[in-house]
Amino acid sequence: MNAPALPAVFSRLPVTHRALHDRDAGRPENGVEAIHAAVDAGYGIEIDLQLSSDGVAMVFHDYKLDRVTAETGAVDARSAADLQAIKLSGGEAGIPTFAEVLALVGGRVPLLVELKDQDGRDAHAPGTLEARAAEAVAGYTGPLAFMSFNLGMVARLAELAPDVPRGITTCSYEGEHFAHLSEAARAHLQAIGDFERVGASFISHEWQDLGRDSVQALRARGIPVLCWTLRDPADEARARALAENVTFEQYRAAFPT
Repeated sequence: MNAPALPAVFSRLPVTHRALHDRDAGRPENGVEAIHAAVDAGYGIEIDLQLSSDGVAMVFHDYKLDRVTAETGAVDARSAADLQAIKLSGGEAGIPTFAEVLALVGGRVPLLVELKDQDGRDAHAPGTLEARAAEAVAGYTGPLAFMSFNLGMVARLAELAPDVPRGITTCSYEGEHFAHLSEAARAHLQAIGDFERVGASFISHEWQDLGRDSVQALRARGIPVLCWTLRDPADEARARALAENVTFEQYRAAFPT
């Protein structure tokens, strides 16, 4: 499957994780205040998408409202209008729609959009988030790329938005969170064996695991390797030696010279 190239700007501008957020400074993660700050600073922006109950793509990371708002319960149990009225903790604005963020950024900096895994959720038919995301970016002319941990979602994005670069969010697949995986499934995921099948253009990999052979093999082929998420500038040089770019939070990454 042919994959569009990731624009070079994604390798040049450091990427803010969930925008340039700092709750204590009035910039909650994935919020408009953090997005404005990232644009003003000239950083790339990573955001997350979830669905509202009425099928609108919303910029929000978690499946539940509890951690970053004063509300509780599932994001996909609330309408887009209700979510827009819920202030993010530490800020003054509500949860933005994807369309709002696209208009706000307006192509001024690269936008890296992660679609959160919808498998196992029954609020919407499979493929709904991919369809809404693809519809939202139709006609958007700025640098933008989609990515997801969910391989099926990446493959559907290749069909729905064939001209938009898409990547696989990847990691070591080790530890308690992945204890349910069989050894064969774990090995397959670690090998990033579905890269061509799903029509991926790049990967964004867990930064502590960048030295993995499969990651560096892709990089040796000229495939862009981004990484997540740095929280200490002291680690940045290590990550940059093994990846084209970094995704960061809790500090301000340096611009490469």
